[in-house]
Amino acid sequence: MRKTLSWIAGIAGAIVLASGAAAQQAPKRDATIGIVTLQMRAPYFVAMVRALEAEGAKRGFKTVVADGGGDAAKVSSDIEDLLARGVDGLIMNISPLESLPGPMAAIKKAGKPVVLVNRKLTGGEYDAWVGVDNRVIGTGVGEVIAKHMGGKGVLMMMRGGPEDNSTGNARRDGVLSKVKDTGIQLLMAPEFGKWTEDGGIRVMEDMLAKHKQINVVFCENDSMCLGAQKAIADAKRTGEISVVGFDGQKSAIEQIVMGTNYIGSGQNSPSVIARIGVERMAALLAGQKVEKDTITPVVVITKENAASLLDPNSPF
Repeated sequence: MRKTLSWIAGIAGAIVLASGAAAQQAPKRDATIGIVTLQMRAPYFVAMVRALEAEGAKRGFKTVVADGGGDAAKVSSDIEDLLARGVDGLIMNISPLESLPGPMAAIKKAGKPVVLVNRKLTGGEYDAWVGVDNRVIGTGVGEVIAKHMGGKGVLMMMRGGPEDNSTGNARRDGVLSKVKDTGIQLLMAPEFGKWTEDGGIRVMEDMLAKHKQINVVFCENDSMCLGAQKAIADAKRTGEISVVGFDGQKSAIEQIVMGTNYIGSGQNSPSVIARIGVERMAALLAGQKVEKDTITPVVVITKENAASLLDPNSPF
């Protein structure tokens, strides 16, 4: 009987210890997460913030959004303000900034976990990053372009800017790797589209006025390409110029599904990245180790798979 009671007591003690360990590993549901974004002018950045808010709400997290308005100095002050407010962790999408030594040092000193989404800082310490391999996807997009053009014609490239933006450069380099040894001629737009639809319209109108032959336009994101598509339509040149973007924006996928002159894009889903990013933050708050760098699956969107990838409820 004594052995039985001792065995039961041992099991009960183990259960209590296990329960205590589990409780320590569970992040508090009322944790406050600071969401830092460089700007919310481009649709992608807005969608990323909304997706992060939604994923945080699912886990019972409170979220506080800080919009840098495109100003690096404001991003720095936003981070300092969030730390002063006592947030439990920070999730940051601060493209195209390369490093924030002061704020990152302050975060480290405060002992707060940092999850980067979409853009990985160079020279900054962080706990986890979730994003895409822009060059690899760009290579896939380049294959679509090279095949469509049959190794000849004029390919115009529209950059988002600025000159040292590693995200845009990686996407462009991926495309170039598939067309550089062909008979395709490259035409680089001298002005930046600044990642917006209006910018895409402006740059495309200028290039159409100066160049009689353009066969395909590659833009470093879909927003600019949707603008370029409109400018091409207004110039009544839709039948001679195709467009290819990057990000997998819902409006672009719809154009691909409809069989317009929008023929492809590379997927960079804010919903997928946000889900994994919040998962990483929850684990960090629970004291768990996480994978430092997470690359989402490589997906190139074309007419063949666009319908299956179109989500009518997507925020982007």
